[in-house]
Amino acid sequence: MINECLICNSKVEYLSEDESMKCFICNKKEMAKIRCVNGHYVCNDCHMDGISTIYKTLLNESSKNPIKILEKLMKESFCHMHGPEHHILVGASLLTAYKNAGGDIDLEESLKEMINRGKKVPGGFCGYYGACGAAISTGIFVSIITDSTPLATKAFSQCNMMTSNALKEVAANGGPRCCKRDSFLSINAAIDFVSLEFNIQMEKSDVKCSYSSLNKQCIKDKCPFYK
Repeated sequence: MINECLICNSKVEYLSEDESMKCFICNKKEMAKIRCVNGHYVCNDCHMDGISTIYKTLLNESSKNPIKILEKLMKESFCHMHGPEHHILVGASLLTAYKNAGGDIDLEESLKEMINRGKKVPGGFCGYYGACGAAISTGIFVSIITDSTPLATKAFSQCNMMTSNALKEVAANGGPRCCKRDSFLSINAAIDFVSLEFNIQMEKSDVKCSYSSLNKQCIKDKCPFYK
């Protein structure tokens, strides 16, 4: 698993202002703040290349445990130590477990919508916009299962409250970035929220992180999932 630059595995740096960058893989030019110390930039689309393969995995998944589903997805080649793919995988794991636990949704269409919406939350969102993308993914999940729109009433409140609950957990456990930690925290918050709001009981299990050695910024025993 690559934990830093996808091209050379060197340290990634975060700039304070946007600069014009060209994706090393597809050559697309865009304004961005993230590159490696050797100047390599990889756009969000290329960073998540292959994520559409989750359909095959999730449409045949029977588990009601979104953490276990997420852990399967994290082992796929498109998922790196850090990256915007987590902004999709959290919600996709929740949609799948929700469906398997009795939730009334069209899973295939819901996953398609999750990917479309999650792709719009770029990498580095946690530090630059004050809202972790993994937590936002839980709000997207609730907005999908409730068919929420900007004109909704109860559903509007529910999806925003879900994001708020997940963000509170992420904030309480501090930084720096760890997409694994924030994904686990967000999913656990969603399991509790869905049980209270929708009376759907997804399964919950203890999480023991296996990624600590791959994360140079791991906060170790300050993380609730550190072994």
